[in-house]
Amino acid sequence: MTEDGARAWIGDAFSPTADQWARLERFARMLIAENAQQNLIAASTIPTIWVRHIADSAQLLALDMGGEGLWVDLGSGPGLPGLVVAILSDRPMLLVESRKRRCDFLRAVVAELDLSHVEVAEAPLERVETRAAATISARAFAPLDKLIDLSARFSTESTHWLLPKGRNAVKELALLPEPWQRMFHVEQSRTDAESQILVGRGKIAAKQRGKR
Repeated sequence: MTEDGARAWIGDAFSPTADQWARLERFARMLIAENAQQNLIAASTIPTIWVRHIADSAQLLALDMGGEGLWVDLGSGPGLPGLVVAILSDRPMLLVESRKRRCDFLRAVVAELDLSHVEVAEAPLERVETRAAATISARAFAPLDKLIDLSARFSTESTHWLLPKGRNAVKELALLPEPWQRMFHVEQSRTDAESQILVGRGKIAAKQRGKR
């Protein structure tokens, strides 16, 4: 996928309004500018920011079209995928990030783009108040078993899990306890032929933890 191809795919998939396009463009510029101050994304990915970060995040929303309710983005970092999802939809969004400088950036983007449906939780996930999540995403948060264990208390029977895991998706899934494995299937990334996304639905029960 090229940069033009990424924009075209977003246009076809979401039919963004002029305001949404402007917000995406502004977010991309803010991300590049802030990257000079703190390491948010790999510098080598800046020339392909629309493929590697904007479309790569937007594809998670495409996997949850028609969903509603609270979306919780774990280890949101620079707001990927959370801020992209929040620009392209009106889903209530909780960005969980423990690092202060990254949270300062997230809050600056939320204010600049007037994303009133976005909340930033500046804390380790263990200290975030439990809420029922309709969707849980995590682009680069933790190894899969730890990610699921830490976020289990946010899940319900209808929670949708969207977990990009690069080329190791199948391998990480195979290491999970069997009840967890059955909750997930693998989707191919639209933006990277070597990357995959774990897509699941359901509640992680406490009794499942640690059992294979």
